[in-house]
Amino acid sequence: MSLEQIVCLCNGVTYAQVREAMAQGARTVQDIQAATGAGDVCGGCIERIEKILGDVCTCRNVSTEEVVKAIQNGDTTVEKVGVTTGAGTACGKCKCVIESLIESNK
Repeated sequence: MSLEQIVCLCNGVTYAQVREAMAQGARTVQDIQAATGAGDVCGGCIERIEKILGDVCTCRNVSTEEVVKAIQNGDTTVEKVGVTTGAGTACGKCKCVIESLIESNK
């Protein structure tokens, strides 16, 4: 998904805005709604938001669950998470989300 792609048509929220909210600690649809307004009007984008929340690294198809598991198993840096899961080793756009997950799972 391109960073400019619209996730929420009602409020004009882009994929980049959702990912930025994730980098700032948003972990649930409600968090994304509060941070961006996405999903607040008709709710038609909720499934897209859930999909985005479930994927940390779309280049390597690495889920949030896989990254959190790696962190819980002792990976304390983005580089270590990358070695274990592959996340963050391609384009690097997900590194800020991985950093946020590391911080919130200490």
